[in-house]
Amino acid sequence: MPSKHNAFIPAPRILLGPGPSDVPPRVLQAMATPLVGHLDPSFLSLMNAVQDGLRGLFRTDNQMTLAISGTGSAGMETCIVNLIEPGDSMLVCVNGVFGKRMTDVAERAGAEVHVLERPWGEVFSIEEIEEALAKHKPKAMGIVHAETSTGAWQPVEQLGALCREHDTLLVLDTVTSLGGVPVEIDEWDVDAVYSGTQKCLSCPPGLAPVSFSSRAMHAITNRQRKVQSWYLDINMLANYWGTERAYHHTAPITMNYALYESLRTIFEEGLEARWARHDLNHRALKAGIHALGMRYTAAEGHQLPTLNAVSIPDGVDDAAVRMTLLEDFGIEIGGGLGAFKGKAWRIGLMGHSSRKSNVFLVLSALEQVLRKQGHTVEPGAAVAAASNVYDS
Repeated sequence: MPSKHNAFIPAPRILLGPGPSDVPPRVLQAMATPLVGHLDPSFLSLMNAVQDGLRGLFRTDNQMTLAISGTGSAGMETCIVNLIEPGDSMLVCVNGVFGKRMTDVAERAGAEVHVLERPWGEVFSIEEIEEALAKHKPKAMGIVHAETSTGAWQPVEQLGALCREHDTLLVLDTVTSLGGVPVEIDEWDVDAVYSGTQKCLSCPPGLAPVSFSSRAMHAITNRQRKVQSWYLDINMLANYWGTERAYHHTAPITMNYALYESLRTIFEEGLEARWARHDLNHRALKAGIHALGMRYTAAEGHQLPTLNAVSIPDGVDDAAVRMTLLEDFGIEIGGGLGAFKGKAWRIGLMGHSSRKSNVFLVLSALEQVLRKQGHTVEPGAAVAAASNVYDS
């Protein structure tokens, strides 16, 4: 008997929001590969290749590097629940939504949480972090490298060495930075790191790359209590992703196909070339945004190339602009979250979405929509400004 529901065919979209980003056709095609079992020798071989690719992407030799079955938030939870036992002290740096989420996860894991705060859009100085570490002496410190809610790019190069001086484990959120800007896990002495597949990796949401240093693994394997989460227990996952290949759960096989192909595209382009592409398209977009009379919410020098958060001009209707972009141009951009709700737009240029054609398209569309909203815009100025960046 035929179904009463029609097949789902989404409207064409160009994904320029905070995620997911557009997925290359070859990654989508990889997801149509026939299934095999999650313990099939061919799939286990694929898992090895995925691990090798993630080590290259994170720039680490960490043995415990894997893709958690879940989105980026599962990666966050994996790092925290494995390192934190009830009563442990954890310092969390909060300057946006995802720092706050890390605080919530740590509290649920039973941590005594100490919060170091900065206004939204700002970043933390090494001095204030060092002062907080000396004061609270935490077992772990969590910080967001690329705050998706504000577009702020946190300097982290010195934090690993600083945390080691204070016998603290460094947990780093790279959900919106991995694959789009430099991430150097070993060089920066990061102990636990997590990301997501749906941003700069241009893979559908569903896997969370994570990596743990030997220091972190020592803390995990010497816990006094079992990890709060059975599903995310690295001690158990190590037996599936390690040499034993013992059954733990049924891995999302198709998503691993997609991640494998995504990693192939990344290394074919080259990490340095990929970082340079994201930077160039960001600078072109930024020139156009300024020509439209708008400014970034993050301070100069700390603005993410991958997630461009811009202040909405006075008198312009946030929701109306985003809906018009979606309905008339097929372009998705993101609205503000938390303190920036109704005050900022978030324009993602991540992975496959970070393209010259998309920069010109979104600037041209914004010019038309803003003019209809009564915002004074010089015709063609935004596209011309972006063109100057590419020409130079």
